[in-house]
Amino acid sequence: MSVQERKQRERAERERLIVATARELAEQQGWDAVTTRRLAERIEYSQPVLYSHFRGKREIIGAVALQGAAEMAVAVRAATAAADGPRERVAALAHAYLDFAARNPAVYDALFQLDGGLAYAQEDTPQPLKDAFAALLESLGEVAGDGVHPGLFTEAFWAALHGLATLTRAGRLPPEHTEWRVELLVDRLAML
Repeated sequence: MSVQERKQRERAERERLIVATARELAEQQGWDAVTTRRLAERIEYSQPVLYSHFRGKREIIGAVALQGAAEMAVAVRAATAAADGPRERVAALAHAYLDFAARNPAVYDALFQLDGGLAYAQEDTPQPLKDAFAALLESLGEVAGDGVHPGLFTEAFWAALHGLATLTRAGRLPPEHTEWRVELLVDRLAML
């Protein structure tokens, strides 16, 4: 291995450590607790080293969001692959999405609430975000209905799921009725 390859590997490892530490700190204490100073202390590197990887917190949030998008896509695809039939796939998708949001609140915030400097729904949208949307579209597109654009239907269903996730987490919706809400979405919105 050349010196250059070793340096690139070490740089990539430092970047993974920064993102993992930011994510862990955000999940434990919230995003307000994530500062470059605290990250530098936790990973035992200087702040200039952090700034050599990320220009600031915004880019770190973006990196966590991209990692989370990839994980969410995997979770949704795994859940829908195990389901038999369109209705079961849509219900599995909804549960996987809501479970991901509940288990990973800081990552969910990085994806959908905070400014990570990422472009959404544009040509320059990063691939992990496109892939996460594609994971939803794969199951929802098949149930959009005649004359309904699959992408627009997916956006509407996703918006409903996001609302459920956000409102439940904020204590605005009682969690004990989540199953009933998912059934309503599947039966009424997806018309299954």
